[in-house]
Amino acid sequence: MSISRRQVTAAALAAVPVAFAATGTAQAASRDRTLYIAGDSTAAQKYADAAPETGWGMALPFFLHKDRPVANHAVNGRSSKSFVDEGRLDVILGALQPGDFLLVQFGHNDEKSADPTRYTEPWTTYQDYLRLYIDGARAHGARPVLATSVERRKFDAAGNALPTHGDYPAAMRALAEEEGVALLDIQALSLALWQRLGVEETKTYFNWTATEQDNTHFNPPGAIAVARLVAEELLRTRVLRPRDVCRIDDEIPTSWISWPEAAV
Repeated sequence: MSISRRQVTAAALAAVPVAFAATGTAQAASRDRTLYIAGDSTAAQKYADAAPETGWGMALPFFLHKDRPVANHAVNGRSSKSFVDEGRLDVILGALQPGDFLLVQFGHNDEKSADPTRYTEPWTTYQDYLRLYIDGARAHGARPVLATSVERRKFDAAGNALPTHGDYPAAMRALAEEEGVALLDIQALSLALWQRLGVEETKTYFNWTATEQDNTHFNPPGAIAVARLVAEELLRTRVLRPRDVCRIDDEIPTSWISWPEAAV
């Protein structure tokens, strides 16, 4: 992290009066602390016209107690850059309260080098944009959490599950270590899960229908499986405590997933 960026963040925190900060801490301890999701279509809320496509953010609340609500701001097609440029991070920062969490998963659309509105380079601009989320959360007294991108469904001829995200997961891991931010390594965990399931069974986790063979987005079983990985990682990294999570080892009925009508 650059010195100038440290100074900006420190100044934002120092501007909060001590008495107010103490009050804010007490309030955070007594209220429900919200987990905000900033991400792309793999996590996003889906609506009736997209069913059975399901974002893992739709299933995450099933694994968290009711005093850890989820505010899912993930949106289809966004990258770490376009999410910021469209003002979506500002919306989250305007709502964040001390003690909240900001879970950030981008990479799928950062990879699209032909689209300058979304493309970032893993070891430079990708990390630069992710720092905006980290600094913004910290300046509001919230805890940033990074999650490597969930893997696509891709196998070689021998049935080996293949990574598809290039250097982006490694760049996020390095940034998390540099910044002292909790990392949920969903890329590695999902790749291992797809390998265990194999070529045919993974089709039942992705949005494969009679008219579509989608190897990126999930159906209800897939979204539930990835949300379980996220919840397990939140517990492993001690972002959340055991009393914050539930049903980690339970079968979650796919009937719990619902697709509301999109707002007009």
